[in-house]
Amino acid sequence: MKFKKTVVLSFSPTGGTAKAARLLAEGLAQPVEFLDVTAMAAEHDFQPGTLAVLAVPVYGGRVPEPALERIRACRGNGTPAVLAAVYGNREFEDALLELEETARNSGFVPVAGAALIAEHSIFRKVAAGRPDDKDAAAIADFAAAISARLEAAGDVGQIPAPEFPGNRPYRKFDGVPMKPKAGSACIRCGRCAAGCPVQAIPASAPDQTDTSKCITCMQCVRNCPTGARQLNKLMFVAAEAGFVAKNSARKEPKLYL
Repeated sequence: MKFKKTVVLSFSPTGGTAKAARLLAEGLAQPVEFLDVTAMAAEHDFQPGTLAVLAVPVYGGRVPEPALERIRACRGNGTPAVLAAVYGNREFEDALLELEETARNSGFVPVAGAALIAEHSIFRKVAAGRPDDKDAAAIADFAAAISARLEAAGDVGQIPAPEFPGNRPYRKFDGVPMKPKAGSACIRCGRCAAGCPVQAIPASAPDQTDTSKCITCMQCVRNCPTGARQLNKLMFVAAEAGFVAKNSARKEPKLYL
């Protein structure tokens, strides 16, 4: 099979998922079109001759619901898709299975998948600087293997479905109890509200947070120009120590064809 282009759909509040997806796409069909659906859903009709890369972060071993909603808003129309679940060096558990199910239900045909590592969005000491050069080399080799398999196939029906690890029913995840809040340094610029994937920050009151909506994606913390948005410091320090101790050993990308 030959492709006219690769379309990357990524949900990436803090940039790690997008970085990993870009590395993967660079080794696939050129040119590459990037569809960032972090802030809001974007309906997209995938056309014949397109290869899709669907890239999402992993929160608690699952795909965050807003990321799944973005995929459901698209029409795959039988488009071959490479799946990427990007996690912060803890575990990815059921995320690839959940992503595969959603992709198929939206009309995509998964042909490969990968669990890739990026800097942890909350505890940034874990997997700091990743994906790094070693990751990039592994991802490039994986992309080359995908391209070779697709080129050898006459149509998508000839490609065996990848088998992903995980369990059904999917593991339960109720979210992170810590939620970012704005402090006195907030200048009410509204940047956080404009970028929030779940509209948990009112545009009229950007110093507020609707904790019932917030998914602790950390987008507002990373993008705040004054550093006003932060997690509770006492809770953060206590949680960070244990998390770093458990999850500092380097994990490598896991690739599925």
